[in-house]
Amino acid sequence: MRVTILEHGAGNLHSLAKALAGPGREIVFARDPARALDTDVLVLPGVGAFGPAAARIAPAREALRAAIAGGLPTLGICLGMQLLFDSSEEGDGRGLGVFEGPVTMLRARRTPQVGWNTIDDASGETMSGSGLLAAYYANRYACRPADAESVVAWSTHEADRFPAMVRRGSCVGVQFHPEKSSRPGVRFLDRWLRSVAGANAGLPLPVTR
Repeated sequence: MRVTILEHGAGNLHSLAKALAGPGREIVFARDPARALDTDVLVLPGVGAFGPAAARIAPAREALRAAIAGGLPTLGICLGMQLLFDSSEEGDGRGLGVFEGPVTMLRARRTPQVGWNTIDDASGETMSGSGLLAAYYANRYACRPADAESVVAWSTHEADRFPAMVRRGSCVGVQFHPEKSSRPGVRFLDRWLRSVAGANAGLPLPVTR
């Protein structure tokens, strides 16, 4: 399984690559968003700002959107999750529009939210296999999906309840950083990648929505 991390211009991605690694997985990096599509799994990492990241993916926006809509297993982390939406208050540019809705600043006195926060698993099964009941966040903005049915987990910062995880088909977005969320976060990544491998082999996904 080739797992491609799309470098959109910021962040040390070593910890993410290490967390994704496992038997039978080739972890590669791609700066060209079009070339990143030559993969079994696409990962949009979670460090940086929306505007520059949107500009980086703009030349291949439609190809990325079509590939994800066509079933390319994709994981968006923090900023990567926000890029799956239409737009963001943080900066100019268009997201991929896989999920309809904007990204807005957290409705809280203290921003950014940095540190651990609990996860309310709306599906009752998404996090159970990994034991991920709390995760590490570093975000000033949150996604506001038009379709609440796409949300499989929530978190709350002060009075603002926002999606911790969204899913549509084989595309998943998480606002938290699983690679920084200790062993449960790594198990979450491993479980998701195993579900992708199972789906490619014609087996049912163990994580459903």
